[in-house]
Amino acid sequence: MKTLVFVENHNGKATKAGLEAASYAIAMHAGNPADITAVIFGEIQGDAGLGEVGVSNAINVTGQHNSQSITDKIQSLVDQHNIQLLVCSHDNAGKEIAPRIAIRSGASLISGATQMASVGNGVVVKRNVFSGKAIAEVASKNNKVVLTVLPNSFGVKKIGGSCAMSADSAAGNDQVKLVEVKGNHDDAGIPLPEADIVVSGGRGMKGPEHWSPIEELAKELGAATACSRPVSDIGWRPHHEHVGQTGIAIRPNLYIAVGISGAIQHLAGVNGSKVIVVINKDAEAPFFKAADYGIVGDAFEVLPQIIAAAKTFNANK
Repeated sequence: MKTLVFVENHNGKATKAGLEAASYAIAMHAGNPADITAVIFGEIQGDAGLGEVGVSNAINVTGQHNSQSITDKIQSLVDQHNIQLLVCSHDNAGKEIAPRIAIRSGASLISGATQMASVGNGVVVKRNVFSGKAIAEVASKNNKVVLTVLPNSFGVKKIGGSCAMSADSAAGNDQVKLVEVKGNHDDAGIPLPEADIVVSGGRGMKGPEHWSPIEELAKELGAATACSRPVSDIGWRPHHEHVGQTGIAIRPNLYIAVGISGAIQHLAGVNGSKVIVVINKDAEAPFFKAADYGIVGDAFEVLPQIIAAAKTFNANK
């Protein structure tokens, strides 16, 4: 099965989500990357980290790009190389590209895969449904499939190797014009969808002036910071930190929720986390039902103790 993997580029390196999609594709081919090609857009450093996960062939498409021109180029590669399987991450970029390619190619679209696909009489994939409350098994017998992988569901498998990188270019698409790029938290910290650990605060933090313990704990843990929707709506924190059903959906290894009650809309965006720790002084907060570990207590008394423990642990590494 000839496979193309779309890998997103961030500051010259493949994103964690992109490397995860590549690892997924290689695993589908039983570790044999011979029929797999990765495509990455923009200026990159070396092979952008693709060789480390086992990608042996990749195409680097240079120049300014938007989702429309990326779609056009990927479609041309799909046609040119007779691609039967396109694998993307189920992140913002993948969710923009995958449906367009599926429609143009007459391919089946399977989105948000959470487990390794089986390939035999078609492609069979398991994915979350009903905001993670159930798992559906989706099968396609189409000879062309577009598949997106839910970030942090499969992991990046570093198997080593070298990647042969070929250069290419694509014509811009004048239907969409890049006007300005503004820096955000991604330039200084860890992008939320790629964070292994997330420390998140809610209205229980009582105001933006009390956010320093959240940031300090995140710094000690090497984590990203996040918040609930009410916090971003009232302007305590920027909207790009809002996690939940209407914000960013995340699946970190560890999610620490401080002063968040745990409304269903918030849970829908974080319930894929491997471990959830809840700190709340309200013992009846709904979040405790979803937590792996819960601490009933005042955040302003609990957080300093956790920060001190984290500092001691880091000092003794």
